[in-house]
Amino acid sequence: MKALVMETYKEMTYKEVPNPKIKGPHDILVQLKASAICGSDVHGFDGSTGRRQPPVIMGHEAAGVIVEIGEAVTAFNVGDAVTFDSTIYCGTCRFCHSGEVNLCDNRRVLGVSCDEYRQDGTFAEYVVVPDHIVYRLPQGLSFVEAALAEPAAVAAHALRITPVHLNDTVAVVGTGLIGLLLIQILKTATSGTIVALDTDAERRKSALSFGADLALDPADTNLLHELENKTNSSSVDRVFEAVGATAPIKTALSIVRKGGSVTLIGNVSPTIELPLQQVVTRQITLYGSCAISGEYPVVLDLMARKKIDVMPLVSAKAPLQEGQAWFERLYAREPGLLKVVLEP
Repeated sequence: MKALVMETYKEMTYKEVPNPKIKGPHDILVQLKASAICGSDVHGFDGSTGRRQPPVIMGHEAAGVIVEIGEAVTAFNVGDAVTFDSTIYCGTCRFCHSGEVNLCDNRRVLGVSCDEYRQDGTFAEYVVVPDHIVYRLPQGLSFVEAALAEPAAVAAHALRITPVHLNDTVAVVGTGLIGLLLIQILKTATSGTIVALDTDAERRKSALSFGADLALDPADTNLLHELENKTNSSSVDRVFEAVGATAPIKTALSIVRKGGSVTLIGNVSPTIELPLQQVVTRQITLYGSCAISGEYPVVLDLMARKKIDVMPLVSAKAPLQEGQAWFERLYAREPGLLKVVLEP
């Protein structure tokens, strides 16, 4: 098969590689039709994360058609249109038994090559995945849309672990892909005011078009005053931080009410400065949100019913062989470029 292989950092080659083979009775071979480039792939492009050590086939946001199934697979058939979780969980450890599959002791992530394991991903014509992470596509949902079910499920998981109540004022700090998806999902879950915060004016406009009631610049020295003027309160009940760096996390902590919560989704920086006294004396709860834990069915349903519309997030669709050029453009942070979907 053809695949996009990162052979050294910042260099990806479209080349012939061996077809993946079904090894276990519950394995499924999927012919990929769409595979989106995740921000974590772009960060892995230069080796800064240490989790995509070359050579590796990256990619974990994808959809396609089943072309072969293992002998024990009963829930799917050849020809089914499917997507799948990015995390391969074991199903037998204590976390899997408790339903926290995202915390699996033996988890492997598609498209990741690190010190502990290597798991080739979806920038290829085919991929093998176990049947317990596979989901059938709803009628009418395209492969390109389904490829974005993974980041939508990441956003949905963050909401599920956060105690958002009726009429809570909620803020989303960082309106990149995850932030914009979260805003759409919040619209289905709360009747309260949704505030978006981003230093980029165009992204603030996008946040409003995706359903935010208010969009503010966190760099504005009058931020709290602006917030109070427009919401009748200088603080919010729940904050979601979707960047993962010191400055936006400090913004999140500065606007949350006493006794409120901040849910951390982004992880661009492995370490941050945390204003500990502010957290302790104001009794703020911090939630760390990791990956996905059963949110795929609800997300696919919301997408099928257009409660989540991912197509405005897709900046470009391109053949897989053009992957190197698109990675370079994303790595350079080309203005206006948000989500690129590669099609094998």
